[in-house]
Formats: sequence, structure tokens, C-alpha cells
Amino acid sequence: MAQTSSSQRQLVTVDGHRLKLTSLDKVIYPETGTIKAEVLDYYSRIAEYLIPHAAHRPVTRKRWVNGVGTADKPGEVFFQKNLEEHAPSWVKSHAIEHKSGTNVYPMVNDLATLTWLAQISALEIHVPQWKFGPRGKMNNPDRLVLDLDPGEGAGLAECAEVARLVRAVLTGMGLDPRPVTSGSKGIHLYAALDGKQTSEEVSAVAHELARVLEADHKDLVVSDMKKTLRRGKVLLDWSQNHWNKTTITPYSLRGRAHPMVAAPRTWEELDDPDLAHLDFLQVLERVGELGDLLEGMGSGTADEESLAEAMEEAGEQAGEDQTNNDGGARRGGPAHGSDRFTKYRSMRDPAKTAEPVPEAPPVDRGGNTFVIQEHHARRLHYDFRLEREGVLVSWAVPKGPPTSPGKNHLAVQTEDHPLEYGSFEGTIAKGEYGAGEVYIWDSGTYDLEKWRDGKEVIVTLHGKEGGGLSKDGGPEAPRRYALIHTGGEKGENNWLMHLMKDQKPGTYRKGTPHERQGDDLAKEVEPAFIKPMLATQGSAADITAEHQWAFEMKWDGIRAIAIIEDRGVRLISRNGNDLTAGYPELADLPDRVHAETAVLDGEIVALNKAGRPDFGLLQTRMKLTKKREIDQAAARTPVHLMLFDLLQLDGKSLLALEYCQRREILAQAVDAGGDGHVQVPPDLDTSLQEAVDTSKELGLEGVMAKRVDSTYADGQRSRSWIKIKNQLTQEVVIVGWRPGKGSRERKIGSLLVAIPDGADLRYLGRVGSGLTERDLAAVGARLKKMARKTPPLDDVPAADASDAHWVRPALVGEVQFSERTEAGKLRHPVWRGFRPDKKPSDVVVEV
Repeated sequence: MAQTSSSQRQLVTVDGHRLKLTSLDKVIYPETGTIKAEVLDYYSRIAEYLIPHAAHRPVTRKRWVNGVGTADKPGEVFFQKNLEEHAPSWVKSHAIEHKSGTNVYPMVNDLATLTWLAQISALEIHVPQWKFGPRGKMNNPDRLVLDLDPGEGAGLAECAEVARLVRAVLTGMGLDPRPVTSGSKGIHLYAALDGKQTSEEVSAVAHELARVLEADHKDLVVSDMKKTLRRGKVLLDWSQNHWNKTTITPYSLRGRAHPMVAAPRTWEELDDPDLAHLDFLQVLERVGELGDLLEGMGSGTADEESLAEAMEEAGEQAGEDQTNNDGGARRGGPAHGSDRFTKYRSMRDPAKTAEPVPEAPPVDRGGNTFVIQEHHARRLHYDFRLEREGVLVSWAVPKGPPTSPGKNHLAVQTEDHPLEYGSFEGTIAKGEYGAGEVYIWDSGTYDLEKWRDGKEVIVTLHGKEGGGLSKDGGPEAPRRYALIHTGGEKGENNWLMHLMKDQKPGTYRKGTPHERQGDDLAKEVEPAFIKPMLATQGSAADITAEHQWAFEMKWDGIRAIAIIEDRGVRLISRNGNDLTAGYPELADLPDRVHAETAVLDGEIVALNKAGRPDFGLLQTRMKLTKKREIDQAAARTPVHLMLFDLLQLDGKSLLALEYCQRREILAQAVDAGGDGHVQVPPDLDTSLQEAVDTSKELGLEGVMAKRVDSTYADGQRSRSWIKIKNQLTQEVVIVGWRPGKGSRERKIGSLLVAIPDGADLRYLGRVGSGLTERDLAAVGARLKKMARKTPPLDDVPAADASDAHWVRPALVGEVQFSERTEAGKLRHPVWRGFRPDKKPSDVVVEV
């Protein structure tokens, strides 16, 4: 490495590339005094060990341009996926298409790239478990990773205990697991694979392994991400095997208070009761003595037969693993080609299983049979099969066919089965794929209404008397079902099975032969106003496991509950005011909804010329009462209704369904888009940082993060919904005003604002910027009618109170500000507009 130097800056040549290194004496780790020059030195010396584990993989980075800060006051971190615009042209990269757009990722293939990343303070280097192939092809994963993350009350000792349990399982599968203390809290376990399995298959195996260990060691292991379940236990996080997930690269620094490292360890070290994380100096000393403890990982080969057996055991649950958590999975549906039984045969040994295993390719006999089999494998599920083109197209339905239009069930498409399987009942031998008992739950014929390969199937099933689809003790009961493929651009095998609402009269047995109580369908409910669920202000730090969350754009408008009945619509604000007359252009909503009655949740927005929500424009539509004025305003500034939730459909309450289920039903129930005023913006299949970046690029207010498993908590503020804003805003209560000066001498010059603090009000300051003449004219006469002689609060500074006119605290507005002072006041507040949809009791501190 050639270089010219000064105390602050060096010009170096690395691998033939010239790099300028700056701010070399900047303190990156304040608690240890570690400076940038030491960070660069570490990455230069560790490169030969780190690069083999990161090369040819897309790299996401965490940057601390101003240092990591301290334990009490962490520094600001920037999470980056896209290659920086100022990146050197010689940095190798490949693009990956996501739903929200295309990202270009760098690869750490050489010391020069690693040095450049260290120069821009990209301390943490994260990569997935797969590599790019020729021309940017995404290869299958070449390693499996499990993240052992201790909950509160647990530590490295507990992680080491779980690591030993995992080691025994993986070794039995023919794998060679290697431990890495993460440098943060827990332990990572890596095992090399031969690249023959997809990310979805590896994820399914990892998830099944986690569930098995959880079942056997309930006091120590948990496989669910919920923090409330992790106290005193170790989370066995299997999810990082998904193609879109990343893990800290071995030998990478961590952005902690101390310069710790994701450090490979020996199994003997994990037995040490004083096991601790290692810092960068310790790691440099170790590699000099021990070399790379992960050496050989890149060329390791898994025992294909053992791994396949493990995947078979996980197969029935693979769909459950690949719902919203695995949004990019590939669909495992029927294999089209000359012989559609190839995959079926590859998973079965005719000498060991009682299942039919035909030698000849399928022959289309033009039949229309169906069968639903009750399958007692490792976990009970139901196999739904439809005859089509000489095969039984098959889905695994973990919860069985849904018995109510308000409940959708996951259906995971599996391999095509032979027609002979339609009459199969019996035992699949232990050790074989799907081992367990199989019974016919119902069978018969079906009427085909629609079949769009890989997208949608609608059929009416005619079952047998006494079968699972029939009503209790009665004759056959035709049931009309829709199967909707929910996969994205990567083509998952996940579908939704939906019972269509237009069924023949009569109740029928709910679910399975094990539920003989004959539960009726849910009682009908009248469409009525439902208080909207409220979000909690938060930040990216609140989203600890991204695969458990969905992300939506935050729309800058007013909340509205839409009630559809009698082919009409009522729009109700969150505080119960009827908004219907004010927005006549939304009267066509019933024509867009496939239901007689419905209750929907959304946001009314006004779009500017750039097509972006503009709260100022929406202000011109508020508080209008005369029809002529409303019609003129609607022609001049039309509004749109952004729907994001469905609370009732055809008299059935959906509040108890999970968010992901409600969203999927919403997408099916509403025809949106086009030139109309009704839209159903999608939840984003992307990371939180990408969602935030998209919202900023579009000039939107921020992002809504919603737990995919959350029910709808009507009228409650919940941490299952987190709003993450791009700008600091605060709803405020107007408590008074001060006269202006100059041209505003006889008018309102500024508003005095406060926020509820228990039963009292707390003063936040005064705001004058952003108030237009129209705002002042609209509110001036009203404030004078609300006048009172004494202030409604006690903590107004004398300077602000000297010429103040006090008012009854009933009006709510919204301001934008730069920061809060130490006393909690708003610095540089700018008026955004009045909030007639809010009342003072709705106002909370936005942190």
C-alpha cells in the first residue's frame, strides 16, 4: 500500500486504486478513544479473513459518520443498501429488483472496497446467505445461519447452551456448524450448504428446527419473535435464511459503545462459563495465532439425503413460514413439462410408502373430481386437491377449508399428485415424506368457474353426504371457494382460501371432524361507526424484527371511517363528525366495493399538481357547508380516499382477523385505482429503511409500520401500529392569540398553543409563521367568540402573556417544528393548518 500522509489525511493506493483517507484522528468509539485510523488499520489487517465470507454477496451497510456515541447517548446511524452516488467506479456491484424499485448493491470482493467502506465509516457490513452468480443471478444459499438472541435475563451462557443443542441436530443432518459470537448480544451459527436448496427450503428447515427445539426445551428456547415470550430464554431466529435478509459478516466491527467484532469461536470456548464478546484488538491477536476458524465454510457440502429428510418434515409448515415474514419466496406449485410427477416421485420411495407412485406421466381424462384429506403428519393439516389436466393440483391448508366468508385460511401449493391419490387413505411410514395417517375428509366433484394458472381459482365443491363440507346430519352442501395467489414478484407458493359469501342457505359444521359442535356462522352485525385504531409515534428503533411488520405510506389528510349500506356511503371523522356532504366525489365508493354492506378505514387527502398529498389544499375543503361552495371546491380541489383497512364486510366483523388477512380481503373486496377517487395503496414489500426512503422521495409525511399479526383495536392507541414521521409535527390546542404588527396590527399576529398534560394544559409556545391571510380570516371571528378573561393555563411566560387574548381551549391545529427545547417548547414552529377532525382530548405528545 503506497501512501503520502499528513496527520489528518492520507492519499493511499490499494490494489492499484487511489483513495483519499480523511479525518484520520476523528474519534469513532468515544468510550475507548478508538479513532478512524485504527478502524482503517483493523479492516486492512483483517481483510484476508473477512473478504472470503462477504465476497460476491450484496452488502448493506450501517454507517456512523459522527461516531457511535456512548452507551447512554448512541450516535446517529445510517442504514444503506443502494450504492452511494460518490462511490468509486471500480467498486463491483449488482442490482436487485424490489417491489419499490431497483437497488444497486456493492460487493466486498477486495481490500480496496473494504478500505473505501471504512473511510466512509461503514462500520457494520451485513450480507445474505447467498452469492451473486454470473450477470448478477441470485444463486441458492451456500450456508445456513441461525441467530441465537438472548432475551432479558439471559446471556451468552444460555446462548452457548442452545448452540450445543443446535449443533447436535445439525451434525446429525451431516452439517458442520461453526459458532460466531456476534459482538452484540448473542451467537450466530453457520453451516455450509452445497447450494442445491432454495432460500425457502432452507428457511423451512431452520424454522422447523427452531420449533422442535422449542417444544423440547420450553424453558430455554423460543422460536417466536414476540419480546414478551423471550424473557429468560433464547430466541432461535431462523428467519435470516430468507433471500432478502442479512446477517453481520464474520469479522465485521459492530457499532456498539466498544469496538466489538463478530468473532468466530471454537466449540471449546463456548464451554467457558466466562465466555465474552471480543473486541478488534483481541480478534487481530487471535487470527495471528489461530487463523480463520471458519475456513472451509465456502466449500462445505451438506448431506443431501439428511437435509432433504429434514425439509420433508418441515414441508407442511413451509407455507406458514413463508407468509408476510417471507415476502419474497418462490412459488412451489405444479411443475409444467412433459411429466408433472417428476417432483412427486423424487420425494417418495415406492418400496417404503403406501402412497401411489405411478411410473407413467399423467394422462388427462377430463375429469372434475376433488378430495380433501385430513393429514396427521408432524402437525395436523388438510390437503385440498383438484383434478386438472390429468393430475391433482394440490394445496396444504393448515387450518382446513374456511367456514366463514370473514375468515381466510392460508393454503400452500405443493407438488402435483396422481389421480390415484384421490382415493388414498392409510399410513405413510415413519421417515418418509409426510409420515403419518391420512383420511379422506370429503370428496366429490367440482364446478369450475375460473382457473388462472398461478393467480386465481374459483370452484363450487359438491361433497359427499356426511362429509366435512356438509351441514350437520344433512345432505351434501355445495360450497363455493376462491383460491387467490398472494405471491409477489418472486412467486411464492402461498395462497388464500376464501369461502365466497353467496352460499346456499343453512349452517354447516365448522372446520374439521374434531370440531363437532356445529358452530353457526358469526352473527350478523349492522354496519355502524367503529372508532378507528390509533397509532403510536415512534422511530425505526421500535421495529426490532422487520419481518413481523408491514409498511405503508403515511397519508397527510384526515381520517375517515366509510360506512356502506343501502348502496350509499357515510363518511365519519375519527371524533364522530359526519363528513359525507363535504366530499360528494366519494359518493361512488359503494360501486367500488363488492359487498352490500361494509365498514372501511382510510384517509381523505387532496393531491397537489405533483400528485402528492397536500394538507394545505385539503384545508380549503374543510368546514364548507353550502352545497354550491362544496361543489365548486370539489371541482377545483378533488379529494381521494386512501383505504388501508376493512373492518366489516357483508355483516361480518373482521376486527379479530390479523392485519395481513384484513389487507388481503380489502384488496379483493375493492376495485380501486384508475381515474377514480378511491385507492387501496399497497403495503410495501420492502425493508423499513427502503420504505422511509421512498416516502421521502415522494415527499410524503412518513411511514406507518403495522404488525402483520395485529388485530384491530378499535378506539385504542396501540404499539402494534407505529407512525414514523419524516418531519417533526405536533398537534396543538389553541389557548390564545397575540395581535400582529405592521399590516397585521389589528389582526391576529400569532397563536398561543399548548398540549394536554393530564387534566391541565402545558404551554408549548407561539406560532405565527405559516399562517396565511385566509387562515387568519377564517379563525379570527371564531376566536373572538371564544374569548375568556383569564388564561386557561398557568405556565405562559410574561413576555408572551403581556398582550395575549385568551380563548376557550377547544380548537386543534397542527404545527411543524425543528426541535424541542430542554423545557419542552417548540423551536421554529410553522403552522400547518387546523384539525377540525380532532378535539383537544385527541392530542398527545408526538415524541
